[in-house]
Amino acid sequence: MNGPLSYESAEAYLLSTIDETVSRRTSYKLDRMRAFLQELGDPHRAYPTIHIGGTSGKSSTATMIAAALQAAGSRTGLHTKPHLRSMTERARIDGKSIPPQRFAAVLEDMMPAIERTTAQHGRPTYYETLLALAFAYFAQEHVDIAVIEVGLGGRLDGTNVIVPLVAAITSIGFDHTEVLGSTLEAIAFEKAGIAKPGVPLVLAAVPPRAAGVIERYAAEVGAPIVHVRVRDDVPLPVLGIFQRVNAATALTVLEQLDAGLRPSRDAVARGFATLAIPGRMELISGKPPVLFDVAHNVEKATSLVASLRERFAGRRIHYVVAIGESKDARHILETLAELPSTFTFTSFSTAGRRAIPPAILAATAESFGAWGRVIGDPIEALTVTRRVSEIDDLVVVTGSTFVVAELRQWFAPTPA
Repeated sequence: MNGPLSYESAEAYLLSTIDETVSRRTSYKLDRMRAFLQELGDPHRAYPTIHIGGTSGKSSTATMIAAALQAAGSRTGLHTKPHLRSMTERARIDGKSIPPQRFAAVLEDMMPAIERTTAQHGRPTYYETLLALAFAYFAQEHVDIAVIEVGLGGRLDGTNVIVPLVAAITSIGFDHTEVLGSTLEAIAFEKAGIAKPGVPLVLAAVPPRAAGVIERYAAEVGAPIVHVRVRDDVPLPVLGIFQRVNAATALTVLEQLDAGLRPSRDAVARGFATLAIPGRMELISGKPPVLFDVAHNVEKATSLVASLRERFAGRRIHYVVAIGESKDARHILETLAELPSTFTFTSFSTAGRRAIPPAILAATAESFGAWGRVIGDPIEALTVTRRVSEIDDLVVVTGSTFVVAELRQWFAPTPA
């Protein structure tokens, strides 16, 4: 190799590790992750952590917790997924993504460990490598605490190598059923797997049959459960009914910390006041305005519709939507169609992921009486939708993370 690894080369390497044609079950275990981190010197043990799982709401909850800790003066790491614009978003300290060249340098330093792990356990996946990079970066930068979002499930997710100060489950719903199971009870069991002996497990309101599974699992491992109660005493600058639930969960998590790390209510309020969560009920002004919200499962779609009803009552909605091929498109679309609305069905293109063809989405919508135009190119889809909308209407870009990310960056680009 001539010279240091560039960010572009680092990104290309990581993209080459995505192989969605192989069953996700192949790497859905912790042996390789533990071995990989051991080769790196177990960076995840260098600082205390908070672990956030759940079907929906975990990224927002983790971001709120990190913002409050930062406002209280703690140097705070934050790992969430997926990213909207850049892989660097997966390793943030005090709200700032790891600089691209530093990202490449950390990955380059990891290469010998990757090679040794590959020889014994197979090559670490895209997700495992990005997670390990975040752990390593946080250790190098001597964070006071890190907030870690679960990637998929919990019990066998790569993040479950940590022993946190507090863990939380934000919600239970149907998503990733091909891996986690097709019943709420099966999904709840996998999510409950982040429970650990003596570690408080904060539990937001979930369906009773899911709660029963989680409570039994927690009792078996000796994790005390702390139930969340919704409160309205902390103002939030972000839209969405679901964000109030996430804020209550975040507050409950923070209350479990020892005095040395626990933020004051003033610090919590200051942290929450700075919140900006891209792609989560994110409103960009215009004529008409455009709202960006990732809703790639039925639970998220239900939350989006409830929030639109509350905040934009009486306005006609024009959805621009693309959905990943593994998702429950019919029920997502039926949920979105509960509001007076039109659809523009589009697609996305990203390594290792496939969208449901927009014509199939249109046919699915027609089968239950909804209507939508088909425009395969997402930029054209948004452009046409805005052109045919009235000034007082609302355009909502939703569905897959990937279409939200692409159109948000095109419509309201953020600096590199």
